[in-house]
Amino acid sequence: MAARPYASVAALLATGDALARQWQGDALQAALAAHPRIGERASGSDKQATPSCGEQSAMQQADRSLQQAMQQGNQAYEARFGRVFLIRAKGRSAEQMLAELQRRLQNEQQAEQQEALDQLREIPCYGWRRA
Repeated sequence: MAARPYASVAALLATGDALARQWQGDALQAALAAHPRIGERASGSDKQATPSCGEQSAMQQADRSLQQAMQQGNQAYEARFGRVFLIRAKGRSAEQMLAELQRRLQNEQQAEQQEALDQLREIPCYGWRRA
């Protein structure tokens, strides 16, 4: 925090990434507590729901069979890992998100926790890094 104002967007992102790398399982659980399932409409106030709906627009536009496969995958993921599946949806197609879900279902608990943390760090920064 003492580095504010940051010299550049890259410096801000690097600081945020370094802080997020200190997160452990409890931080992940807290961060995911209000996160909507991929492919489901976000609930809550408009202020909370709008970003998730925008990020997940590819899944919202997918055909019914793909949406059903994602719903079944979400259920399998939650049964296996005890938390909602998290992926940076922005910039990914519905097919890519489903393929990632299916791949990550094969992870061991610790490896999947790390992947989820990596995705959580990537979500707010994706647009900045692509700009």
